[in-house]
Amino acid sequence: MKVLHMPSGSDISMLAKQMRALGVDATSASFSSKDLYGYRADRNLNVDQFPPEEKKAKIEQIFQEAMNEFDVFHFHFGKTFNSKSDIAILKSKGKKMIAHHRGSEVRLLSLAQKNNRFASIKSKWPEETVHKYVRRLSASIDHAIVPDYEMLPYVEPYYKHVHVVLRAIDVSTYTPVYPKETDKPVVVHAPSHHEIKGTPFVLEAVEQLKQEGLDFEFRKIENLSHEEAMKAYQKATVVIDQLRIGSYANLTMESMALGKPVICYIREDLVSKFPGKLPIINANPDTLTSVLRNFLTKNNDWNKIGKESRAYVEQYHHVERIAKQMIDIYKLL
Repeated sequence: MKVLHMPSGSDISMLAKQMRALGVDATSASFSSKDLYGYRADRNLNVDQFPPEEKKAKIEQIFQEAMNEFDVFHFHFGKTFNSKSDIAILKSKGKKMIAHHRGSEVRLLSLAQKNNRFASIKSKWPEETVHKYVRRLSASIDHAIVPDYEMLPYVEPYYKHVHVVLRAIDVSTYTPVYPKETDKPVVVHAPSHHEIKGTPFVLEAVEQLKQEGLDFEFRKIENLSHEEAMKAYQKATVVIDQLRIGSYANLTMESMALGKPVICYIREDLVSKFPGKLPIINANPDTLTSVLRNFLTKNNDWNKIGKESRAYVEQYHHVERIAKQMIDIYKLL
């Protein structure tokens, strides 16, 4: 079984590498120089360096070569070679395919708001465009993966089989720095998308607590490389992640791997869907101020929550566990 992970993403190279360690011939390919993590991929194709017509021809060439080389096509973010006939051709050739949806490419505001009054989405596509996009994929692809149950309703009506597989992280590459109760607290927030992350609510809570006289440092992490940002998170006592989606993603995982308590909004009806006891400190835009106040004034809990956070990602998110689950799914295709 030869597997191709494509065309972008922070974890395609990590997953391919881990699958090789597990005995599966897997390759990661990054198509665009705009892919921030493309340099990690096994094949960095940079097709966007070509003029439009030449780019189209290059993608077609890559498609033909890949079709001859690989048995399983793992389309991260549901992105394929082109928007027309590629997956239908792959299906006709007996190739196995899976669409791996991550979030903004399929999330619908109308659906999100049914279970989440704080909902905000990143996608600027009209909802009919999203429907058309997923319908095209599911016409040729029977199996899809989503990272959690918040994502499930957006794709479940389309695919014959939808698998919930948690996001992956290579925990071994993160050295935990657990917060100490004697430290002056450092509150860190990384507003990669101000609206989604709920940054205005974070700033409001910080200002309120400062006015109340709480002694802490606040750091807003912006315009830094991934490596520089990781150094900043290492110095955090607590990391505030997204407050509006109702689930968590990469920043929360990375912070937990660093041994940091994380404040993030997890929809109440989804908490029990996650495995084990989720150590994330739950807060939404309405409750953030009180939740952060409570955290800052209970310094004897900091170290314990940090260790629970690290243990959680070790047990449930480590790339070896996730890669094994994906390989099991490939066998069902």
